[in-house]
Amino acid sequence: MANQKILIVDDDPDITYTMQMILESHGYQVDSAVNSTTAKSRMEQEKPDLIILDVMMDTMHEGFDFDRELKHHPEYKDIPVLMLTAVKERFGLDFKPEAGNQEWLPVEEFLDKPVKPTVLLEKVEKLLGN
Repeated sequence: MANQKILIVDDDPDITYTMQMILESHGYQVDSAVNSTTAKSRMEQEKPDLIILDVMMDTMHEGFDFDRELKHHPEYKDIPVLMLTAVKERFGLDFKPEAGNQEWLPVEEFLDKPVKPTVLLEKVEKLLGN
């Protein structure tokens, strides 16, 4: 676990900091990006083992677009994506049933914000095979 790298892509510094503290306290190496452009740069430097991805950043659907782009990229398509968003709370839209749809929402897991630390860790461990 100590060598497993997680990239958090979220424009909310409080959420990012909280997740980073939780994950680092369990031995994960964590990096962060405020949008998909910054995330691409980080990924070129060091390929993460897992991506935790928000939906609403620079645009209302940036996370969806970035996720689909990742899944069509030969180098990044196999990196699991955990989508963590407040879309349901903010707009009443529930995308959980769509998670895994390879064309529309090819994420491995979908969680609503706010998320309990134990639930976050459980999903991360599952996706990383721990």
